[in-house]
Amino acid sequence: MLQFFKYVLATIVGLLLFSFVGFLLLIGLTAALSSSADTKVDVKENSVLKLNLDKPIQERSTENPFEGFGPVSGSGSALGLIEIKQALKAAKDDDNIEGIYLQAEEIQAGWATIEEIRNALIDFKQSKKFVYAYAETMSEKGYYVASVADKIYLNPAGGMEWNGLNAELMFFKGTLDKLGLKPEIFKVGDFKSAVEPFVRENMSDPNRLQVSSFLNSINDHMLVKVAQTRGLRVDSLKRYADNLTIQKPADALRAKLITNVGYQDELESLIKKQLDLDEKKKISYISLGKYGKSAKDDEGESSKNRIAVIIASGDISTGKSGEESIGSETVAEEIRKARLDDKVKAIVLRVNSGGGSALASDVMYREVELAKKAKPVIGSMSDYAASGGYYMLMGCNKIVAQPNTITGSIGVFALLFNTETFFKDKLGVTYDRVKTNVNSDFPALTHEMTPFQKQVLQRSTEKIYADFTTKAAAGRKLPVDSIRAIAGGRVWTGSQGKAIGLVDQLGGLDDAIKLAAQSAKLKEGDYKLKYQPRKKPFFEQLMASFGGDEEARISAQLGELAPYVAYLKKVKTMEGVQMRLPFQVEIR
Repeated sequence: MLQFFKYVLATIVGLLLFSFVGFLLLIGLTAALSSSADTKVDVKENSVLKLNLDKPIQERSTENPFEGFGPVSGSGSALGLIEIKQALKAAKDDDNIEGIYLQAEEIQAGWATIEEIRNALIDFKQSKKFVYAYAETMSEKGYYVASVADKIYLNPAGGMEWNGLNAELMFFKGTLDKLGLKPEIFKVGDFKSAVEPFVRENMSDPNRLQVSSFLNSINDHMLVKVAQTRGLRVDSLKRYADNLTIQKPADALRAKLITNVGYQDELESLIKKQLDLDEKKKISYISLGKYGKSAKDDEGESSKNRIAVIIASGDISTGKSGEESIGSETVAEEIRKARLDDKVKAIVLRVNSGGGSALASDVMYREVELAKKAKPVIGSMSDYAASGGYYMLMGCNKIVAQPNTITGSIGVFALLFNTETFFKDKLGVTYDRVKTNVNSDFPALTHEMTPFQKQVLQRSTEKIYADFTTKAAAGRKLPVDSIRAIAGGRVWTGSQGKAIGLVDQLGGLDDAIKLAAQSAKLKEGDYKLKYQPRKKPFFEQLMASFGGDEEARISAQLGELAPYVAYLKKVKTMEGVQMRLPFQVEIR
C-alpha cells in the first residue's frame, strides 16, 4: 500500500512539474512570437498583396504572433480596419508590391467600414498597380468592394447576390406573453423604437418610415458608387435587382457587373502575365497579416506633435472597456490623458456604437467638453454613432461621418419587466413585502408599480431626453427646437445627418485626422498618430481567453439561433435609462 501511495505521489508531482515547465515554455514561446510580431517582414520583389476580407472586420485587429505560421494561422481572428488601410497605403508606394489579389465574398462588416476599405482601394489604384478580384459566390457587400477592381472573376459554378438591401427586425412580444413577463416601458420620441420588440409583433408606422428612409439612403449611395466605377446606369442596376436578373455568373457578365466568368487558375494565369512570370512558377503572394508587419505605422512616442486617435467600439456601459464594448471609465480616462498630454495637439474620437447607458454616455461627453477647451476634438463616425454613440460625439468641435453611417437616434428609454405572473404561474413562486415608506419598493420588478411610481420613471426619462437635446443643440450650435424636430429617436444616415446639421463633413477616419491636423495648425508630416487605448499584447489576450469564449460556445451550440440568444442576453445589460438604437437590425 505504501508503495502504491509513493507511485501516486510521484505521478502527481510529475504532472505538476510538467505543467509548470509547459507553462514556462508557453510564456517563452509567446514572448518570442510577440517579439517577432514587432519585426518587420521583408517583401520579395514582384509580390502580390493577397487581401482576404472574408473575416469579421472591427476597428482594430487583435495581435496574433502566429500569423504566417502555416495555412491556418490566424484563422478565426478579426481583421482591423485601421490595419487594412495602413497596409493599402504602404502597398501603394511599395516598389515590391505589383498589385492586389482581392477576395471579398461575404464581408462581415458594416457599410461605413466597407466604404472606407473601398475608398482605400480606389486610392491604391492611383499607383497604376492592378487590383484583381476573384470569388466563387459574392454578396452585395462583397461586390461593393470588388466593384472597384480592374478585373472581377466569378467562378462559372458560383453565383452573385443582386436583389437590393433588406432589414429584418426581431420581435419578442409573443415569447414574453407565453412566459408571463410584462414589460414596463418609459420612453421619449415617436421614433424611439428600441422597446418595440417587447411590446409589438411588428414595426410601428414611424419605425417603418425611418427604416425605409435610411435603408434606401444606403442603397442609393451604393448604386451611385457602383454605377460610377463600372460605367453603368443607376436605373439599370435598380432594374436588375427588381427583376432578379442576376441569377448566374453569365448574367452578371452580360450586365457588365463583372469582367470575366472564370476559375481561380485562369485569374492566376492573368496575374502571371502581368508579372512577366513563367506559367510554371508560383506567384509570390504576401498575406495581409504578414504584410501588415512590414507596413506598421510608427506611432512615434518621441514625437513632440501627436494626434491622439481614441477608439471606442461596442455597447456603452459603466466601467472598463472590453474588446468590443465601450466602458465609460476607460474612454473617459483616455480622453483625459490626451487632454493633459502637451505632446498631443488634437484628439480624434472614433466611435462605432449604437449606444447604451445614458449615464455612461454623459460621463464621456463631459470629458469631451473639457478636452475641447484645451485642444481640437474631432468626432469620427464608423458604422454606427447613434443614440449614446452620438451623445459621445455631439460636443466635438467637428463631426465626420460616412454617407452610409447610421447616426441620430436622439432619444431615451427605460425598460423594466414585471415578473410577478412568470414566477407565480410558471414556477409557483410568490412574493410578499414589508415597507417603511410608501415607495420603499420602487422601482418594483416582482409586482405592478403604482401609477405614481410609473409617472416618476416617465418624468425621469423625459428629463434625460431634455438634457440630451439641450446638450446636442449647444454642441451643434442649433436652436433646441431645431434639434427636437429631428430627434424623437429618429435614425438617419450620415448623408441625411449632414443635410440636417447633425454632421459637419462626409468622410472617413483619415478625413477626420486631416481635419484635426488642420484645426491644430499641423502640417502633413509634422505629426504622428497615437492610437488609444493600447492594444493588449498577445499573451494578455491568451490569458484572458482561458476563461473561454462564451459567444463562440453559444454559436457552436445553437448555430443560426445564436444571434437571437445574444440579443436576449443583451437585454439583461439594459440597466437604468438607455440611449440605444431603436432596434437590433441586420442589413443584408
